[in-house]
Amino acid sequence: MVNKTVLSELYLSGMSDFPHLQFLLFLLFLLIYSITLIGNLLIIFLIVSDSHLHTPMYFFLGNLACLDLGGSSLTTPRMLFDLSTNTRVISIPACLTQVFFFIFFASSEILLLSVMSYDRYLAICRPLHYFYIMQWKMCVQLALGVWTLGMIYSLVHSLITLRLMFCDSNIVQSFFCDLSKLFQISCTDVFINVLLIFLLGGLLGTASLLMTFIPYILLFSTVIKIKRNNNSFKALSTCSSHLTVVFIFYGTLIFSYFRPSTSYHYKADRLISMFYTTFTPLLNPLIYSLRNHELKAAIQRIYKTYVL
Repeated sequence: MVNKTVLSELYLSGMSDFPHLQFLLFLLFLLIYSITLIGNLLIIFLIVSDSHLHTPMYFFLGNLACLDLGGSSLTTPRMLFDLSTNTRVISIPACLTQVFFFIFFASSEILLLSVMSYDRYLAICRPLHYFYIMQWKMCVQLALGVWTLGMIYSLVHSLITLRLMFCDSNIVQSFFCDLSKLFQISCTDVFINVLLIFLLGGLLGTASLLMTFIPYILLFSTVIKIKRNNNSFKALSTCSSHLTVVFIFYGTLIFSYFRPSTSYHYKADRLISMFYTTFTPLLNPLIYSLRNHELKAAIQRIYKTYVL
């Protein structure tokens, strides 16, 4: 039996292999991260401070902004640090911690998007029962359920990941500790890990996907049956922002994790990972603020109250 040295540190490949691009990438992602922080914090501030936004829809939107803040702050500051110092070395405990929180934020957002779909279905198809069903207690319970299930799902994967050892290679082909990249360099058999992802991830993903899109199928079928008037088009317009976020989030994740292995390329994979870890948290507040008249009105009210 050949003895192998178990490594205690890993090396992140980063965003670019070209040194002359490091400073430009640092400025670009610093700008993106700053806008992401400002946008999501602004949405949270508006929802908390404006009584007109104390509704179930905006309560869940505030939760989405919190998840986007957490997900972006998990990966982007580390990327900025590596771009500025060119160290890219990360300890295995720190790497596994990043894996835990990344799975937690991603799985919680998947579950939250399905809850937001159900909320829009009730608001449009069951308006008379909406506020009876979506009371404050129910909203809090749904939000706690989302965060708790995300925590449990992440904890299961993180605990089974603790068994991995790294012997031959310590280069993670990403700018953060992505679980699939750790499997590629581990000298431990990852069959159990992959099986767990296939079973639990498939269950979570399929259930969330059905819970996200079935309410919209029922919603659209209901609206089509209604006489086409301004109210029906207004009802559909309230869902456009959420649907846009759903398609962007699911589209990038599916393309990243479910494309054929023959088409795998490290540089392309980095770009896709960058999109759903960096650009999606940036796009979400922009989509909701630019396409939402109530948020625009709240900004105007806050401006008149605190500035003028």
